Amino acid sequence: MTADFHDLRTKMVDNQIRTTDVTNIAVLDAFLAVPREEFVPSARRDLAYIDEDILVKPASPVGEAARYLMEPSPFAKLVQLAAIEPGDVVLDIGTGTGYSAAVLSRLASSIIAVESDSDLAAEATAKLSELGYDNVVIVTAPLTEGYPSEAPYDVIILEGAVDFVPDALFDQLKDGGRLVAVEGYGNAGVAKLYVKDDGITSGRRAFNLAVKPLPGFARAPQFEF
Repeated sequence: MTADFHDLRTKMVDNQIRTTDVTNIAVLDAFLAVPREEFVPSARRDLAYIDEDILVKPASPVGEAARYLMEPSPFAKLVQLAAIEPGDVVLDIGTGTGYSAAVLSRLASSIIAVESDSDLAAEATAKLSELGYDNVVIVTAPLTEGYPSEAPYDVIILEGAVDFVPDALFDQLKDGGRLVAVEGYGNAGVAKLYVKDDGITSGRRAFNLAVKPLPGFARAPQFEF
């Protein structure tokens, strides 16, 4: 039996996203428009709309971390928090297979999506091109570095939990720009909104949020004497 993905997408928005205080119509419409099933491994297509993170690349034997497509509701809450405007240029950090960039492309003028894993970056580029998302560019680069050559950005979104936000990313924010990140892991995770004003960036706690970590953003262990 073939899944009715359109119906599942509608149920995702109505039952998972709307029920977690995501009320922005443009955000809801973006999630209704993007075929999430196209951005998950073929073996997991029927699970594309479950209320869980979806594994898109397992951990490697050489220590590379597993990568996930973020659960719909937390991702929608982060997107709403970013308050994206139609003319905005957005930097998407850790886009994975490109689903996040596709959603953001429905809200903003253009998306620069950074992915450190070359296989995922190639997959995202091919899929976004196939589906006609022509206002998205995928860049293969370390996630912690962002993409300074196209800075400054109106919005920067980190697609996973981090220990900290590097100064290099704050430096790429436009004056008046917003950066959204989840700091801390598991039940200790907190979604924060940073805003740059006259060159000074300040942050505020928005809500608790548990999401999978992004690789490269862990603090180095410190020795204690």
